[in-house]
Amino acid sequence: MTDASAPSERYRQGMATRRAVLGDKHVDRAQSATTDFDRPFQDLITEAAWGHVWSRPTFTKRERSIVTIALLAALGQDEEVAMHVRATANTGASREDICEALLHVAIYAGVPAANHAIKIAKQVLGEMDAGKAA
Repeated sequence: MTDASAPSERYRQGMATRRAVLGDKHVDRAQSATTDFDRPFQDLITEAAWGHVWSRPTFTKRERSIVTIALLAALGQDEEVAMHVRATANTGASREDICEALLHVAIYAGVPAANHAIKIAKQVLGEMDAGKAA
């Protein structure tokens, strides 16, 4: 008999992938802020986004990172763009990859969306550089 409250294999894989991409600090912060209200949502994104999609073998984490940044920029999801630009430190996506993704956003989703995402990426990359220098 299995314990219904035990995490599924997909959840465990999702949590491992989430930690590999976003880093332990980010995930620990998100986990500690989880309440009964948003626990179902956190479980959903851990299993579906991280356990199912991000854990698939067809794309590398670098490729998924590039696609994700482009999609989030096109949708105007500023906080998520910033989070995934920070995650490039763990995915292997380069600054050139981010630039190329945002050029695609400009053509296919609009210059204002790309312009705003470039501003966010520059700020986050600057913060990352400052953190390395400290």
